[in-house]
Amino acid sequence: MSSRSILPPNWYEQDVVSAAAELLGKRLVRLVEGQRVGGIIIETEAYRGEEDLACHARAGYTPRTKVMYGTPGRAYVYFTYGMHWLLNVVCMAEGYPAAVLIRAIQPLEGIEIIARRRAGQPPARWTDGPAKLTTALDIDGRLNGADLTSPASQLWIEDAPLPPGAIILPSARIGIQRVPEPWRSMPWRFTLNLDNSTGQVNPIK
Repeated sequence: MSSRSILPPNWYEQDVVSAAAELLGKRLVRLVEGQRVGGIIIETEAYRGEEDLACHARAGYTPRTKVMYGTPGRAYVYFTYGMHWLLNVVCMAEGYPAAVLIRAIQPLEGIEIIARRRAGQPPARWTDGPAKLTTALDIDGRLNGADLTSPASQLWIEDAPLPPGAIILPSARIGIQRVPEPWRSMPWRFTLNLDNSTGQVNPIK
């Protein structure tokens, strides 16, 4: 275990859009073969409520979405396109469906394991998409509903400050072209720009 603190349950009770922005710079950690594997979160998207027509909860409470309606701080891991697992973080009050999609991380730990699981891909493409990072970190449906506030789940998020000079860039969410306005243009995607950072985070090229 690291000396960094794991985000506590009440951290996830905040508004999901705020959480999506504040998750940037924090560390996603997965135990693979007993080893820490992960990195800093650099891209997220927020999905909020049944009224958000880009959100799975637009269909209401279903076997697929029930985790979104549950305890904040749980992992919502779902299968898409018949081939990819995606990792989301449940936020806001229990009973209200909201989650943050973790879209990308910058690898910092367990590099050998990530390289093996993403064999044939250049380092810059190891975890630069939501399905890529779940492959790299061995995240699949077994972790749906996992408690992200406990190391016993073998998947958690640690607190960490933004690197000095890093910039958070909001934009519209990706891959929802068929969703009507205003949801299609909601600036609920957040990207961490490290180009001007003076911190100790070293991007893998």
